[in-house]
Amino acid sequence: MSTRPTPAASGMAPEHVARCIFLPYADAAAWAAAAAGAIGAALQLALGSHGRALLLVSGGSTPAPVLGALARQPLPWAQISIGLVDERVTDDAAGRNDVLTRRTLLDQGAQAASFHPLLTDATLDAAAAARDASTWLQGFGIPPSAVILGMGDDTHTASLFPGSRDLAAALTTTQAYAAIDASGCAVAGQYPQRVSLTPAGLARARKRVLLLRGQDKLAAFQHALTVNDAHTAPICVACDTPGATLEVYWAA
Repeated sequence: MSTRPTPAASGMAPEHVARCIFLPYADAAAWAAAAAGAIGAALQLALGSHGRALLLVSGGSTPAPVLGALARQPLPWAQISIGLVDERVTDDAAGRNDVLTRRTLLDQGAQAASFHPLLTDATLDAAAAARDASTWLQGFGIPPSAVILGMGDDTHTASLFPGSRDLAAALTTTQAYAAIDASGCAVAGQYPQRVSLTPAGLARARKRVLLLRGQDKLAAFQHALTVNDAHTAPICVACDTPGATLEVYWAA
C-alpha cells in the first residue's frame, strides 16, 4: 500500500492529504499490525542512532490492540523508555492512563522497558506533575522516538479539549507538558483535571502517529482540518505543529 494514497482512494480532500499521511486499512488486524510495525521501526531507528529510544503513548481503548501488537515485537525493551502523552489526575485506578498502559503494553511483553508515569503516589497536583514531566522530557537527552496520539469525538487529542479554560495557554507554552482544567467539557467526564503533552512537547518527536477507528472519527478528523483552528479543533496541532509529518492510521 502506498504511504501517500491518492485523495480519491483515501476519501480525503487534496489539501487534507498535504497536511498528513493518511493510511486506511480494510480491517482492524491489518491496521494494528501496520501501526505497530511503523512504531517499532521508529524505535529501532532511535536505538541505532542513540542506543536507546523513547515512546510516548496515549490511553483510551483505541490504542490497545496496537500496543499489544507492539509489545509482541522482539525489541530490546530494556533499552526503551515509555512515557505518557497525558494523564487523568485522579486516585481512581480505573481512570488512569498509567494503569491502562501497564495492562496493554508493559504486561503484554514490554516488561523490561523503563516506564515513566506522569503521576506519583506522592502527588495528585496537576501543575506540579506537568512541571516534573516537562523537566523529565527536557532532560531525557534524546527526542521522543515516536508519539502515539488518539482523538476524541470532539476532536481533542492528548488532553487538549476544545473549550477548556487552559487550552490557549497550553497551545502557546514553551513547556512540554501543561496542567489542563477541563471542567465543563463533557468528553472529559468525571476526570476534568489533566496533565497533557503540548505542541512544544510534540514538536521534537521523530514520528507522530494518530490512531483512528470508525467513520465517525474519520468525519470528525476531516472536519477538524477544514476548521483549521486548534482552539476549536485541537487535533490540528498534530498536523500543524512544525516537525514530523503526522501519520494517520485508520480502519473502519
